[in-house]
Amino acid sequence: MDLSELRIFCRVAELGSFTRAAEQLGIAKGRVSTVVQTLESKVGGRLLQRTTRSVRLTPEGELFLVRCKELLTDAEQLQGMFQLAGGEIRGRVRIDMPNLFAQEMLMPHLLALLAAHPQLDLGISTNDRRVDMVREGFDALIRLGALPDSDLVARPLGSLAMGNLASPAYLAAYGTPHTLADLAGHRLVYYANNLRNEEAALHCMVDGVPQAVPMRSALAVNNSAFMQAACLHGLGIMQGALATNRRLIESGQLVEVLPASRLPPVPVTLLLPQRRHLAPRVEMVLNWIARVIRPSMQEVPATSPVRV
Repeated sequence: MDLSELRIFCRVAELGSFTRAAEQLGIAKGRVSTVVQTLESKVGGRLLQRTTRSVRLTPEGELFLVRCKELLTDAEQLQGMFQLAGGEIRGRVRIDMPNLFAQEMLMPHLLALLAAHPQLDLGISTNDRRVDMVREGFDALIRLGALPDSDLVARPLGSLAMGNLASPAYLAAYGTPHTLADLAGHRLVYYANNLRNEEAALHCMVDGVPQAVPMRSALAVNNSAFMQAACLHGLGIMQGALATNRRLIESGQLVEVLPASRLPPVPVTLLLPQRRHLAPRVEMVLNWIARVIRPSMQEVPATSPVRV
């Protein structure tokens, strides 16, 4: 089997479609189907489960996809090992990250990146949910906060200072809280992964001890951009990263309250697959992200990547 066959299989697996893979690769759909059938014959097992509505990886296909990506990455490393580190980035890179992080911290810099590297095929997915890196075809994930257990490799990027934020319209209607006791008369817009089970509370540090102050819920959401919009419309106080809300704070659309009762800084982590090497184009994009967000980050102690 050759590398071109492996690339075709990877694209089908990532997109879940023979037709979309053929369109992106610029080849006939029949060619894509033939390549996958040939690979299945060579490995002696079914790699994809086909139905009239979807194409899904079999358990054997999931293992094969991981190994394919490793081989393609090794080939790209070999081809680019003598190229200058600052050379042009070309090829496909897919990264998933939180919505506001992408919108506020990366968007202002993307035009310069894409202008400098016109051959870069960059895909940014903005999710606040957990994703399957292998099944959904991502090269890396960026996550804020505590990490669930997984088989991914974690690379710390720093941490973001947090704040308690409200709109001027909300403060005009409910008053500005000056102590935690004042929160009894206020409403909270808060992020909740599980909208059924999480209680409304403002989380903060009191004399170095974590504390949760119960509050009346205005709105529970599972999307950071919608939480910000709700806060802007005066629905309640929210807790968010100061860096991802800096534009709104500087324009006066949001105001920080109770600055002495902030959450501890939230860690920002890059999550990578368990591969020996990253493709050079992926490594260069990730280094670019680390560089452009550095002015907004608080430092974290230098550590080696760890599995989480």
